[in-house]
Amino acid sequence: MKAGAALDVYIADDEAPARARLKELLADVSGEVATRVVGESANGLELLERLPESGARLLLLDIQMPGMSGLEVARHLSALEAPPAIVFITAHDRHAVEAFELNALDYLLKPVRAGRLAAALKKAQMAKPVEGERFARASPASREYFSVAERNRITLVPVAEVVYLKAELKYVTLRTRAGEHLIEEPLVAIEKEFAGRFIRVHRNCLVARASIRGFERGKGAAGGEDEEMQWNVVLEGVEERLPVSRRQWSSVKAAVPEAKA
Repeated sequence: MKAGAALDVYIADDEAPARARLKELLADVSGEVATRVVGESANGLELLERLPESGARLLLLDIQMPGMSGLEVARHLSALEAPPAIVFITAHDRHAVEAFELNALDYLLKPVRAGRLAAALKKAQMAKPVEGERFARASPASREYFSVAERNRITLVPVAEVVYLKAELKYVTLRTRAGEHLIEEPLVAIEKEFAGRFIRVHRNCLVARASIRGFERGKGAAGGEDEEMQWNVVLEGVEERLPVSRRQWSSVKAAVPEAKA
């Protein structure tokens, strides 16, 4: 940011009086840090749609908002080429505060004070983008959405709609009934985060437990570990059959006993 230029700020809080109070405080500290409010939102979904086009360099983000938590919002924003610096705002919650401090995330406690806000603004002007893993570690809950960042826009894919995820080279193909998306996340991290929802059927593939409708016999890839006849998993909503490796077969069958083989 150029010296003397105003810092473009976006405000996200589900309570209108809280957003108004932050704007008043920004005006109060303008002598120390010049700012310009370029947008505001009352929930996370609206924020993810509007913020990328706002040009905001700093986001004042409430942790507890309807629809999506502030930590999940921050995690999705980290996929942008130039994500904004983020200062979280929260009521006094020891667990949240400890998580923020452990992961070096900046935060303000409600009620926000002018002096503390000014210090956070100055820090944000010098801050480097925070990697999404820090937001993940600070959050006690798994995400409700996967995010795909393209051309400075964020497309959200509900986790509940994902049928399978398959690792291919540096990307993971995320498959829903409607189509495919590419994401850059380690399959092992996804497996850990969503252990109750997805199960590994092959070294490079996770499938949604709820989408498994049965198993059928098929032939494996020539030269591979499953070259002989093997089991394939039948998934609801997609025609593709996915191989179950010999190593994973017993655990997959035991995890989904209602599926027909």
